[in-house]
Amino acid sequence: MAALGTIRKRGVTLIIIIGLGLFAFIAEEMFRSCEATNNEKRLRVGEVLGESLSVQDFQNLLDEYQEFVKVTQGRDNFTEDELNQLKDQVWRTYVNNAIVEGEAEKLGLTVTKEELQNVLREGTNPLLLQTPFVNQQTRRFDASLLTKFLDDYKKVQAGQNPEAAEQYRTIYKYWQFMEKSLRQQLLAMKYQTLISGCMLSNPISAKMAFEDQNTESGIVLASMSYSSINDNDVKVSDAELKAKYEEQKEMYRQYVESRDIKYVEFQVLPSAADRKAILATVTDAQKKLEAGTSPAEVVRKAQSQYAYLGLPVTRNAFPSDIAAKLDSMSVGQTTSPFETKSDNTLNVIKLISKSQMPDSVEYRQIQIVGQTMDEIRKRADSVYVALKGGANFDSIAAKYGQNGTTQWLTSAMYENSQSIDADSKKYLETLGTLGENELANVEFMQGNVIVQVVSRRAMVEKYVAAVVKHTIDFSKDTYSAAYNKFSQFVSANQTIEAMEKNAAKFGYRVLERRDIFNSEHNVAGIGSTDDAMKWIFDEAEVGKVSPLYECGENDHLLVVALTKVHPVGYRAFDDVKDVVKADVVRDKKYEMLKEKLAGVNSVNAAKGKGARVDTVRQITFNAPVFVQATGASEPALSGAVAATKQNSFCPDVIKGNAGAYMFQVTSRSTRQGAKFDAKTVEQRLRQMALQAASRYMDELYLSAGVVDNRYLFF
Repeated sequence: MAALGTIRKRGVTLIIIIGLGLFAFIAEEMFRSCEATNNEKRLRVGEVLGESLSVQDFQNLLDEYQEFVKVTQGRDNFTEDELNQLKDQVWRTYVNNAIVEGEAEKLGLTVTKEELQNVLREGTNPLLLQTPFVNQQTRRFDASLLTKFLDDYKKVQAGQNPEAAEQYRTIYKYWQFMEKSLRQQLLAMKYQTLISGCMLSNPISAKMAFEDQNTESGIVLASMSYSSINDNDVKVSDAELKAKYEEQKEMYRQYVESRDIKYVEFQVLPSAADRKAILATVTDAQKKLEAGTSPAEVVRKAQSQYAYLGLPVTRNAFPSDIAAKLDSMSVGQTTSPFETKSDNTLNVIKLISKSQMPDSVEYRQIQIVGQTMDEIRKRADSVYVALKGGANFDSIAAKYGQNGTTQWLTSAMYENSQSIDADSKKYLETLGTLGENELANVEFMQGNVIVQVVSRRAMVEKYVAAVVKHTIDFSKDTYSAAYNKFSQFVSANQTIEAMEKNAAKFGYRVLERRDIFNSEHNVAGIGSTDDAMKWIFDEAEVGKVSPLYECGENDHLLVVALTKVHPVGYRAFDDVKDVVKADVVRDKKYEMLKEKLAGVNSVNAAKGKGARVDTVRQITFNAPVFVQATGASEPALSGAVAATKQNSFCPDVIKGNAGAYMFQVTSRSTRQGAKFDAKTVEQRLRQMALQAASRYMDELYLSAGVVDNRYLFF
């Protein structure tokens, strides 16, 4: 009871303490929640229809697509530009699929297992024809080949051969991607078919369309170009400009934010001293090659891009500039150093040998095994002698647990290698020099192989050449000097005004780029400018200057200043003022010419007012008239001609893109050979309507709330 009394006496204090404790607990949870939300936002690549895509999920999609392309195209890696294209394709596919799936869900559209199986059974879908499961006789997808592969895949994964398991796993992932893509394609086709069902035609509209396309008119045209009036003679007020801006404001709507920048970039190039040093290296290599020094040693010490294999190879194995010189060289000749601008290199070639050799060799072999090297050598000699004496190759191969089947070796399989070991070189040289049905006992460090060439195909010229190909690059000292100078410029000019004022003093030039979007992969076409892109769109404030960026192929220096932000919505009046003014000036010039032509009732009368008169033939409603006098296409003129009777003069002054026009229709006829077929024209009209309806994705995109933050991560 005493304790209870104590609690009651201190009730208010306890309530305050407990309240503060609860508040602290709630506040801590709120802080953690906000922090987690912010972290999640920072890891979002983008958003579609309110659903976010994480960095990891996008990376998974990208990896999946990369593997698909590698298998399809037989590629191992991609350039920076190619990888950027893959990223864009993955993003577009993700956005389009998300939008279509969202619309399909509202309508109850799905792709069932039965529908997918039907497509597999038919085997004609273009996607399926890209898979390894195509019957080579029917040239169609064969579902039984897929079924067999899936069964084999399960067995191989449970087996003991990791190499085979990896190969099967690669094809399995390829098929998974293809199946997913097929489902997405079928769903999109369903949605598009639903929309296309709304596009109808009828015999009446078909007849009108046929006449519009095939009814040709000839006119005598009076033209007065807007350029005949000096722009300085046209007075335009701000009120008129703003009124025009409001009138066509929808033309200036912007759905994605863009930004304007000014920047200075400098590419570091080799100095005269750098070029001199590289020339000395290449000249020294030339002298050593002429003196007979080991080609492999010379090429290695000269840091050549092209390795010396010492094997006879075709022209295809050499860079194009090297291959172009080989035919005109004599064996033993060494060239003087020469420059190739296309790859920025200095080069020297020594042609060591040239001979006619087969491009392809069919051969078979028996690998000799044993407990010791002596045993292997003796056994190999015995097998070689037996085969030379007429023993059956297959029988001896079977004795050693081998089948002795033939296989092909082509030049392309080895001639682009950057290195080759001594045993492999000996093996390839043997196969290249043996005649048909000849045998060789080839000794290696680890054993012997008996080889026999069965046939030789496609005799070609092959060369052994030592190539020194040295990049003309800048030195560390040159780069350091350029970096220090650029760094000094950036440090001393931390405002846009200062950059523009002082750039020329440092030998630089301030460039401008308007409307850069965050979906772009680089700044001003310079590679590896990811950090600069992040600064422009995530950190920069208008008027601020960025840090110095090292970019390109480690040969560019860059500094950026943000000059303007164009947010989503309507472009500001000042941004489009010049465009609006051009339209207002054109309108005013038309009114001036219209006034000048007032009361004109014939082409000759218009000519008297200063118009140029020409004859124009074969005008149809469907195609805009190109007017030589003004150098412009004029759709409005085509429409006016179609609405004017034959032999009649149009009393209205037609407002065109580049001038004012009056005309008289002198002839009208149906295009020769044109014959109306209602069904054909209706089908064509439906196709045109479908093409117009295909723009539905643009409309859906605008309403999908698409957010693209890839620049922050990729």
